[in-house]
Amino acid sequence: MKLLLLALSLTFAAAQGSAQAAGKIKVLQPWSRPAVAGTNAIGYMTLVNDAARPDALEKVESPVAARVEMHSSSMAGGIMTMKQQAKVVVPAHGRTVFGPGAYHLMLIGLTRTLKAGDRAPATLTFASGAKIKVSFLVSAGAGPPAGPAATP
Repeated sequence: MKLLLLALSLTFAAAQGSAQAAGKIKVLQPWSRPAVAGTNAIGYMTLVNDAARPDALEKVESPVAARVEMHSSSMAGGIMTMKQQAKVVVPAHGRTVFGPGAYHLMLIGLTRTLKAGDRAPATLTFASGAKIKVSFLVSAGAGPPAGPAATP
């Protein structure tokens, strides 16, 4: 009985630490900021790869946006620029952060307004074939919502 309780506790703790997982890829703290319908929103998260081989995020789709693009931000000569990425690598036994001033998702052409507390669903597709459904929690703050990682 104690072993069963320990297993259930560990399973619950793991679920609290990731929004969703497929194979060896986990998505931690998917969040976004409020945005008005017809404009664009930004998606942030951390991708963790527990596998011995790298993987790559190749496609993102969301029913709340006409399309989703992956971008990287960089600063050069005091000017911030964004560049669209065809894929974003998640290293073996590593993590890739999508956050302010780094990689991020552009949810382009929102079909509805996203207010604080709302959730924006999306499906992430990886080179390995893994597909992960996530739910970006909309937060009015400057970072992910307080507490454990967002859950679906």
